[in-house]
Amino acid sequence: MAETQQQVEQSRGVLDRYFEISKRGSTVGAEVRGGLVTFVTMAYIVILNPIILSGKEDVVGNMLDFGQVSAATALAAGVMTILFGIVSKLPFAFAAGLGINAFLAFSVVQEVTWPEAMAIVIINGALIVILSATGLRRMIFDAVPVQLKLAITVGIGFFIAFIGFVNSGFVDATGQSSPPVGLGPAGVGFIATVPTLIFVITLVLTGILVARKVKGGILIGLVTGTIIAVIVEAIWKIGPKFGADGSVNAGGWSLTEPVLEGNPFALPDLGLIGQVSFDFGKVSVVTLVMLVFTLLFTNFFDAMGTMTGLSREAGLADSKGNFPRIKSALVVEGVGAIVGGATSSSSSTVFIESGAGIGEGARTGLANIVTGFVFLLAMFFTPLTQIVPTEVAAAALVVVGAMMMSQIAHIDLGDFRVLLPVFLTAAVMPLSYSIANGIGAGFVSWVLVNAFTGRAKQVHWLLWIVSLGFVIFFARGPIEALFA
Repeated sequence: MAETQQQVEQSRGVLDRYFEISKRGSTVGAEVRGGLVTFVTMAYIVILNPIILSGKEDVVGNMLDFGQVSAATALAAGVMTILFGIVSKLPFAFAAGLGINAFLAFSVVQEVTWPEAMAIVIINGALIVILSATGLRRMIFDAVPVQLKLAITVGIGFFIAFIGFVNSGFVDATGQSSPPVGLGPAGVGFIATVPTLIFVITLVLTGILVARKVKGGILIGLVTGTIIAVIVEAIWKIGPKFGADGSVNAGGWSLTEPVLEGNPFALPDLGLIGQVSFDFGKVSVVTLVMLVFTLLFTNFFDAMGTMTGLSREAGLADSKGNFPRIKSALVVEGVGAIVGGATSSSSSTVFIESGAGIGEGARTGLANIVTGFVFLLAMFFTPLTQIVPTEVAAAALVVVGAMMMSQIAHIDLGDFRVLLPVFLTAAVMPLSYSIANGIGAGFVSWVLVNAFTGRAKQVHWLLWIVSLGFVIFFARGPIEALFA
C-alpha cells in the first residue's frame, strides 16, 4: 500500500514538472475539473458539426453521413486536444471550427465535391503550418499592438456570451429588419420557454458560485442545471425543438434533449477517414485560390485571436500578449486543419469554450488530456454526450464571456485612435458571428486612423500587409466575380 502511494506521488511529480502545474499556480484537481468543464461546454459540437455538414449535397449531389461525421468530429477533437496539450502544454481544447464548417457546407461544396472540399482544408492547414514554422505567423502576432490584442480578448468575451445567449434562446432573431434580434424565441420580448428559464437559473446559480469563489463553481452550476433539466424533462416531456419528422416545437430543447433512451453505447463508424481528393480539374484556378484564401484567413486569425484571449484569461500572457510555447501552439493549430480535413470533420481549431475550463482553474495542457480523453470516449457513448442540454452549457459561456470582458480595464481609451479600432474589434465579432471579421475591422481601422492622423510610421509594416489582405478578404465576393 505504501509502495502504491509512493508511485502515485511520483506520477504526480512527473505531471507537475512536465506541465508546470505548480509553477502556474494550479493543481491536478483544478486541471481535471477544468478539463471536464471544457468538454461539457464543447460536447455540443459532436451533434452540431454533423448537423451542419451532413445532408448537404455537393456539386455532384453527394452527401456526408450524420453518424460518420459525428464519430469523426469526436475523434479529431480528442486527438488534436491531447496533442496540443502535450506539445504546447496549454489548456486550449480543439474541435471543428464553427464558421469554417458552415463555409464548407454552404459555399465550398457548391463549387467542388466533399472530398475536394476536405482537400482544400488540408491545403489550408499545410499553409498555416508553413507560416507558423517559418516564424511569419509569430511575426504577424508580434506586429499587433497590445491594445488590439486586449480588444480581441474583450471581443471574444462578447462573442462567447452572445453565443450563449443565442444557444439558450434568451436572444433570437425577430425575422424583421428592425430590430433584428430580441429577447426570447423569435424576439417576442419575454422568456417563453422552460429550457430558456433553466438557462437563466443555471446562469444565476453559476454566477453566484463564481462570485463567492467556490472551487468548481462552473462545474457545479453545469451539473446542477443538467439535473434540473433531466427532472423537468421527465415530468413535462418537453421534447426537442426539431422533430425527426420535420415538425417544430417552439418550446423544445434546441440541440440536445436531457434524457437517456436505449443503449448509451455505440461503436463509431470512422468510414470518412481518408476520403480526400486533390483532383480540382472541374473548378477554375481563381475560384480555387479564393476558396483557399478565405479558409486561410478565417482559420489563421480566428485561432490567433482565440489563443490571445484565452492566454490572457488564464494569466499566461505577458504585457505584450505573448504566451508560453507560442510557436509550437501555432504550428499544432495548423496541424489541426490537416487532421480535420483528413477525417472529413472540417478544420479542427482552438475553441473559445476552453475559456470555461480556464474559468474553472485550468492553466496547463493536463486539462487538455482530460478533455481529449473524454472526447475519445464520446465516440463510443454518443447518447451520453446529449445529456447536458445546450441551454445549460450556454450559461457557462455567458459567465466566461463576462470574465473575459474584464480585460477592457487594461486598455487606455482616452485616445480615439485607440478607442475606434478597439470598439470595432469588440463589436464586429459578435455582430458578424466571426472572430476573423472583428480582427479585420480592428486591423484596417487601426492602420487607416493612425495613417491619416500623422502616425503612419508607428504602424508596423506587417500590419499594413495584413490589413490589405483583410480588405481583399472583405471584398472577396466581387473580386472573384470580376476575375471569373
